[in-house]
Amino acid sequence: MTEVVNHKKIAVIIPVLNEEKTLPLVLNDMPKDLVNEVVVIDNGSSDRTAEIAKEQGATLLFESKRGYGYPCLRGIEYLKTKNPDIIVFVDGNYSDHPDEIGKLVAPIISEDYDLVLGSRAMGNVEEGALRMPVRFGNLLAITLIRFLYGFKYTDLGPFRAIKFNKLLELDMNDNLGWTIEMQCKAVRKRYKILEVPVSYRKGTGKSKFTGNIKGIAIVGYRILRAVLKNLFYS
Repeated sequence: MTEVVNHKKIAVIIPVLNEEKTLPLVLNDMPKDLVNEVVVIDNGSSDRTAEIAKEQGATLLFESKRGYGYPCLRGIEYLKTKNPDIIVFVDGNYSDHPDEIGKLVAPIISEDYDLVLGSRAMGNVEEGALRMPVRFGNLLAITLIRFLYGFKYTDLGPFRAIKFNKLLELDMNDNLGWTIEMQCKAVRKRYKILEVPVSYRKGTGKSKFTGNIKGIAIVGYRILRAVLKNLFYS
């Protein structure tokens, strides 16, 4: 695998908020033979998250506007100066398995896919790792996308890889509907899309958005908004 990607520049974006316990685990599991640069975007942490990122050799950026999409957009803006071939998105709470990055980038390199999504639904999920609001949100979103966009996804997981030039073409701008925006716009752009099975664990970080009935309502609203907002994107 290393030989296959040696001629490709691969960058990883990790948005973080108070992940001092989990970020070291994420960075330690990063396949350094595949990844050229790891960009950690701190979203206002009050712990040692930023210091840990620097200590472990990651590029550290800051984004004051809270959310998920804003830190990712900050990382993308920075990477425009580096022009990588492939961008991989990984969460900082150690739920994703960074050592599986090769599974995401291989189809892009060897089969010319534009977007490869890590599907937890197709992979190995630790018991209790996917809370009810997440399961509800996934089902709602993939059902709406299949009905309105005519494309069958199995998951909305954050662990994904995409060609950098294709990512820029999507003109991403959403914040809390980030993953849905990318998947909807990719379908509208007729990108070559693939889902691959990935592992998923509980992680040791605290969920910021889900966990109860209120969480389900919030997730449902964000999904409906994101799916409908991007329906007429071209």
